[in-house]
Amino acid sequence: MKRPLSVALRCALSLSALALPLAAAAQGPGERPEVASAAAKVKADVVAWRRDFHQNPELSNREERTAAKVAEHLRKLGLKPRVGIAKHGVVAIIEGGKPGPKIALRADMDALPVSEQVDLPFASKATASFRGETVGVMHACGHDAHTGILLGVADALVAMKKDLPGQVMLIFQPAEEGAPANEEGGASLMLKEGLFKDYKPEAVFGLHVFSTLNAGQLGVRGGPLMAASDRFSIKIKGRQTHGSAPWAGVDPIVAAADVIGSAQTIVSRRTNIAKLPAVVSFGAIKGGIRYNIIPDDVEMIGTIRTFDEGMRQAIFKDLKNVAEHVSAAHGAHAEAQVPDQDGNPVTYNDPALTARMLPSLKAVAGDANVVEMPLVMGAEDFSYYAKEVPAMFFFVGATEKGVDPATAPSNHSPKFKLDESSLDLGLRAILQVTLDYLNAPKAG
Repeated sequence: MKRPLSVALRCALSLSALALPLAAAAQGPGERPEVASAAAKVKADVVAWRRDFHQNPELSNREERTAAKVAEHLRKLGLKPRVGIAKHGVVAIIEGGKPGPKIALRADMDALPVSEQVDLPFASKATASFRGETVGVMHACGHDAHTGILLGVADALVAMKKDLPGQVMLIFQPAEEGAPANEEGGASLMLKEGLFKDYKPEAVFGLHVFSTLNAGQLGVRGGPLMAASDRFSIKIKGRQTHGSAPWAGVDPIVAAADVIGSAQTIVSRRTNIAKLPAVVSFGAIKGGIRYNIIPDDVEMIGTIRTFDEGMRQAIFKDLKNVAEHVSAAHGAHAEAQVPDQDGNPVTYNDPALTARMLPSLKAVAGDANVVEMPLVMGAEDFSYYAKEVPAMFFFVGATEKGVDPATAPSNHSPKFKLDESSLDLGLRAILQVTLDYLNAPKAG
């Protein structure tokens, strides 16, 4: 179900239909007994799976071991997983014993090129090659938790499938963090390879452990939730010379520094951030190899985050213009690819679906522990599924109680630390959502 962003934004501004109380209110209908029972049975397994995946992380499009472990367990449950979708994706369908709706649940499996700095007995020591360099690899975003939780959901739903109405597609997705250069991957490739061709769910659900919430809390928002993300690359070509004689060449490092400074005015002076937020950030700069040699060129990569398609396109144009003309002012030449590949759309929560499932989240966490999220500048390729069918994506608090989430190491930090109680809450929340949706009386 594709929606133009303008409609999404109008829905987001009409929050009255989805107002989430920030203070304690009347209790919801209560957690399903079968949810509590199932969660208790698989709790230890979910922790063990998460720790195993954490200790053995794999980068995007390289999730061979993770995918094999997932498929192996699904087969033990009597399911028939499809493997190799979008390189290492694994998909299985649980057939309920009663007629009912079709839904999908998604977990991502990939890790990040980050060297872990958390003192854990199962801390990652893994390394891999990334952009031509040897890097540490860490589940610094919590995808190990997501994979473990969805395996626990699989156990629970298979155990009750005789009485389960409808069908549930389990999506174990690779490359959420973005495919390596010159490769495709992630949700967009899974859809391109026919994920929803023969099985079209009427709703899709996903979750993400998140450092900005304390353990025990859930966060959700109807309408736009997470930003669109686009990657850019800029190569500035100068002319090599000795550092003692800069006038004999063209210095691409100085030009690059000027481009970076000028690019900051795109958001601060050219973008109406009173309307919606936007971000332009440079993430890596590479140029030169020796202290006294001015190099031929400098390469830069970064990210753009937006919530409005018009603002998104304007920033693309402005950044390319800044790169080319500022470089030219230095006598250099810029090759600006803005964006350099297809980015992620805005992650959009269907307002009606979110309102419908809100009591399910409150049932497991309690009214006071379900909060309305502000717009999140982070991005998610879950957004591709949400363009196809109504979707709800929610956050599970990951920061230990008593620790201020505003100062806790964030997702993607080498010090990101998951409070493992979030595994149980995430499992119970997604199970409650699933069962409430499947068992709801059909409209009309």
